[in-house]
Amino acid sequence: FAVSLMLSFMAGCSDPASETPDAMVNDPVESSADASATSGADEATAEVNGKKFVLTGDSVLKFIGSKTISGSHEGGFEKVTGAVLVTEDGSIIADGPITIDMNSIYTDNEKLTGHLKNKDFFEVETWPTSTFTITSVAKEGETHMVTGNLEMHGVTKSITFPANVSVTDDMVSVKANFDINRKLWNINYDGMGDNIIRDNVVLMLDIKASPGDA
Repeated sequence: FAVSLMLSFMAGCSDPASETPDAMVNDPVESSADASATSGADEATAEVNGKKFVLTGDSVLKFIGSKTISGSHEGGFEKVTGAVLVTEDGSIIADGPITIDMNSIYTDNEKLTGHLKNKDFFEVETWPTSTFTITSVAKEGETHMVTGNLEMHGVTKSITFPANVSVTDDMVSVKANFDINRKLWNINYDGMGDNIIRDNVVLMLDIKASPGDA
């Protein structure tokens, strides 16, 4: 029993982010959507020309955060909206930002959900949305590297992460598990006492988009 209890305790305190790749984080870069806003009409149309795919309601964005003593919590966002364009050669480019409604956050603990909305974390009254704008999707071997600007909590960073990407006539699918350091977006609350909240948070994407208009 003692051994079983110890193993359970160790599992509860493990860092989920140790099992996922770290996203590469850099300064934000210009996307095709940014270029559209600063180009002439004809040039902008050419820049973003492609077949539109709109995110479906069963797209999933989840996360796992953890503490050094009390283990992990899972959550996600119920409202993720936006669209991408697929060019004639099958490349995926931005059709404006993908928007995350921060008020749609949920977790496995009601008290935690409320805490994540306040000034210690996402400050949803001040920053009610976050956005991700694709800047490139590049095939590397059997996987893809997705790069885009993540604007969250008033901070914008370019992130790059590995993903399984599939493009057909009827569906665009992007699946990925990776982690980011929340403090790079000025989400700095450390927790209380010795039960420290870890910096790295795991993100789990299962994004689906079908042809149509937003």
